[in-house]
Amino acid sequence: MPNEVALIVGVGKGLSASLARACAKRGMKVALAARNTDKLAALVAETGAKAYACDAAQPSAVQALFRAVEAELGAPTLVVYNASARARGPFVEIDPAGVAKALEVCAFGGFLVAQEAARRMLPLGRGSILLTGASASVKGYPQSAAFAMGKFALRGLAQSMARELAPKGIHVAHFVIDGGIRQPGEARSDRGADGFLDPDAIAQTYLQIHDQPRSAWTWEVELRPWTETF
Repeated sequence: MPNEVALIVGVGKGLSASLARACAKRGMKVALAARNTDKLAALVAETGAKAYACDAAQPSAVQALFRAVEAELGAPTLVVYNASARARGPFVEIDPAGVAKALEVCAFGGFLVAQEAARRMLPLGRGSILLTGASASVKGYPQSAAFAMGKFALRGLAQSMARELAPKGIHVAHFVIDGGIRQPGEARSDRGADGFLDPDAIAQTYLQIHDQPRSAWTWEVELRPWTETF
């Protein structure tokens, strides 16, 4: 579609940056949201995107983000939620405040962003809301209770949204990123060249889902390196 607007929330240097480049390459207007926008300067210069400061776990901040993007670029027809937070440690020792924060960012923030996206897409009768999960979306690991709780919740949100919104033209999909994502300048080599997911390859799959014909939509995709066990 001409003049498409993509909004990526929770932007860092890995997958989100690859998504920004892929969206810009296909001529989309790109909005990047993060709590700290200073780190996005190089990516903004490279892609021509606009950066917005936003704490995705705050309702007022998310509402303000969507109002700003809509006013400056137009209503987004592709919204990707990439934000997440962890509180790692033994179960009996984990800090409750850290758990609450992880749930806020992983799950509640996803709800807030998806709700604002849906409110703008429903009148159009089209659009994609893509939520980034992890191995923890389907497998709870030791000393990672908070992350599992947040990612399980995000997956449930996506499934519920897909069943409600798909008949109204909104494509909702959840991505289980089952493996480590290669980061720029990644020094670790113990997994070999193919041991990490290539963020550019993940971004390509996100856009393929966005482009899916509605007669054959999927609500969930699992992605992992071919060397990863599952």
